[in-house]
Amino acid sequence: MTLLRGLVSGLLTLISIVGLALTVIAADVANFGGEHAGTSADAALVLGAAVLWDRPSPVFAERLRHAGELYRQGKVERIVLTGGLSPEDMLTEAEAGRRWLLAQGVPDEALILEDRSRTTLENLRFSQPILVGNGIETVLIVSDPLHMRRAMEIAERLGIDAAPAPTRTTRYRSAETQMPFLARETWFMAQYLFLGR
Repeated sequence: MTLLRGLVSGLLTLISIVGLALTVIAADVANFGGEHAGTSADAALVLGAAVLWDRPSPVFAERLRHAGELYRQGKVERIVLTGGLSPEDMLTEAEAGRRWLLAQGVPDEALILEDRSRTTLENLRFSQPILVGNGIETVLIVSDPLHMRRAMEIAERLGIDAAPAPTRTTRYRSAETQMPFLARETWFMAQYLFLGR
């Protein structure tokens, strides 16, 4: 009986610690998301998001719109577009983003593509040699506010000199849409912090 009590007590303690850790991570993700560096960099690095056959999803379009604004404001000279091909799509995320920005008047010579990645970690890892090869030393990472904390953590660990540039608007506006995205980001952030992936 004493052994069973010890096991139950240990299990409850473990559950409490995990719950507390996830709560702290969730608060960090939520609070970090609104921070904007308000600075300039060599390039905007746009993290990929879903493509609907051959055009950016609304979430991806918001990221592209923000990167285009940074370019037009003179905050960045180039835009690095990340993201590979999903089996159900016709274009890579990077190419769909390129076409969208060209239609918005951003010149092709300002756009650089990383078109192999499938995850946030890969977006940043596969961009690293592209940044070096193009003489890009500093970047503004462009993504949704709730995605920003994890993206910045990964960039820091990879040694990328980055500042946050979260989108000013997001498709995740209501509590109904924000909570699942926050839960997802909390889980992925915990995975990255504790498992490195």
